Amino acid sequence: MKKKLYSTAAMTLVAGLLLAGCGNEKEKDAAKDESGKDTFNIGVTQIVQHDSLDQAYEGFQAALKDSDINAKYDLQIAQGDQNNSQTIANNFVGDKVDLIFANSTPSALSALNATKDIPIVFTSVTDPVAGELVTSLEKPGGNVTGTTDSHPVAIAKSMKFLAEELGAKTIGTVYNTGEQNSVVQIKNVKAEAKKAGLKVVEASVSTSADVKQATESLIGKADAFYIITDNTVVSALESVISVANDQDIPLFVGELDSVNAGGFAAYGFSYYDIGYEAGQKAVEILKDGKKPGDIPVQYPQKLKLVINEKAAKDMGVEIKEEWKADAEFVK
Repeated sequence: MKKKLYSTAAMTLVAGLLLAGCGNEKEKDAAKDESGKDTFNIGVTQIVQHDSLDQAYEGFQAALKDSDINAKYDLQIAQGDQNNSQTIANNFVGDKVDLIFANSTPSALSALNATKDIPIVFTSVTDPVAGELVTSLEKPGGNVTGTTDSHPVAIAKSMKFLAEELGAKTIGTVYNTGEQNSVVQIKNVKAEAKKAGLKVVEASVSTSADVKQATESLIGKADAFYIITDNTVVSALESVISVANDQDIPLFVGELDSVNAGGFAAYGFSYYDIGYEAGQKAVEILKDGKKPGDIPVQYPQKLKLVINEKAAKDMGVEIKEEWKADAEFVK
């Protein structure tokens, strides 16, 4: 009798487990039917939070949405700390995300240090070859591709405008020497400034808290300011704008979001656009099955001169009639 009871109980338990298993499978099938497609887990690593990088992230998301890709995003901000950036990347690898979107040079370097297997798509990177992220722009190799935030002629055009249109002789610039992205740009600034007959004076910073004092150290030494796409400085751009306004020093910047924030002018592009273009590369990987290393790195596609009329007035710059033929104006 006891054996029969035990046997019945065992059969009941097994049947219950089988039913539960069938129920779980049905739940999974129902969830898949409801979505109709796979959901990709994307880790987003960003060195700091400021308008340009935020716009790039928005553009990236829009590209995936426009391509009908379901994605769950885990956005992590490193607060300007490279150690935090590496920890974020390592955690994404531990979470086995499907793709890492690296928004800045430090973020991309951390991601590549963390994995050689998970696809990495970057943007807001000035020189991916010099930064040793890719072998070449045409054939990146490995598990990395993306878009840059440096147009080949933007700095040259900026230096020419400063010299010929504003009559500047000396350009003051502030940047973080710890950012590879910035070191490359400043090297280009010096080369193009020399061609335009300009002298460059520098002030370096380590954190955003240093930006105002560094900018003030250039007063009396520079006829105009030129701020590159340095994440540390751009995250505290209001400090530079404040000094420029108070001292009537024209502030030329490296991208259009900084013009909208109060910079005088830039030969630039939209960070939303380069984020969107990076997103299109992610689509090629997730949807079309392409290898990142086979997808060429892309420059910004739309370069234009934009002038902020209010900033020009605040900085004592008179708008020339001839500028209106080539520039877009914001107020």
